[in-house]
Amino acid sequence: MQFIPTAIPDVILVNPVVFGDERGFFMETWERRKFAEGGIDCDFVQDNHSRSVQGTLRGLHYQIHQPQGKLVRVTAGAVFDVAVDLRRGSSTFGHWASEHLSAENKHMLWVPPGFAHGFYVTSETADFQYKCTDYYAPEHERCIRWDDLDLGIDWPLAGNGEPLVSEKDRNAPKFADVELYDE
Repeated sequence: MQFIPTAIPDVILVNPVVFGDERGFFMETWERRKFAEGGIDCDFVQDNHSRSVQGTLRGLHYQIHQPQGKLVRVTAGAVFDVAVDLRRGSSTFGHWASEHLSAENKHMLWVPPGFAHGFYVTSETADFQYKCTDYYAPEHERCIRWDDLDLGIDWPLAGNGEPLVSEKDRNAPKFADVELYDE
């Protein structure tokens, strides 16, 4: 496996070794020793799977307490995936990193605790799967408005430029108004 730092070095693109032939393919998606050697040394406690239609934007989500690190991947379709650094003491505070993840490229992205996360579906549908380092705690869940000008995320929006978002995401506060991490 290759572990490639992104524009924010703590956010890591994971490029697995894929063995394929006329029958299909095989790849490891998690092996503790290899990931630890690649800089991702953690325990996962929860796996999640979502399916979304084209034009859906989910995020930017995080938990202010019980922050979750997430190892994300797409098993059907394609997404534009984003991580935003919310760690006040970080040299990349307020910056974002993005990657295109797809069933075709089989890349994974490590989003460490202390980051907000979101994705935009660029294919007809997308199955998005991720491992989490802490349990979902709805009372601690927070979100940031996806189109906040202070963040300036360059989402690859199709059509009229208006993604499908949940009511919660539509009404999310701006970056300047959210709770942040003090690390």
